[in-house]
Amino acid sequence: MSKSGPIVLLEDDQDDKEFMEKIFSELGIENERVYLKNSQEALDYLNSTSKSLFLILCDVNLAGMNGLELKREIDSIPYLRLKSIPFVFYSTSIRQEQVIEAYSELTVQGFFKKENDFDQAKTVVSTILSYWKLCRHPNK
Repeated sequence: MSKSGPIVLLEDDQDDKEFMEKIFSELGIENERVYLKNSQEALDYLNSTSKSLFLILCDVNLAGMNGLELKREIDSIPYLRLKSIPFVFYSTSIRQEQVIEAYSELTVQGFFKKENDFDQAKTVVSTILSYWKLCRHPNK
């Protein structure tokens, strides 16, 4: 993980992408953002990039392979698991069974609900990013 590395966002909704960009802009986040629309794009990117990524923010509800299935796939690939990229779910709809699965069966580092209110969403994103900027990490 590089604290100045790219932030990968798995987001298939254009409105949510624009909303997130406004948040990043207002927070003054300079990290490159890589938006991917689905899990296959994410796996392709993660397998091919030589960049040290800062964070993955993943929607649970993705077409095809959902976010939980994606994280399970990442965890099953030793090369990707060794990268130890912080993986946080950031999703509109959250079911408690998804949260339980994420924490009990997968190596996720957070599960947050997308807020519709801009200021609340900005607070959540700021908190996530601030935490990971301060956190010690095995791949520094």
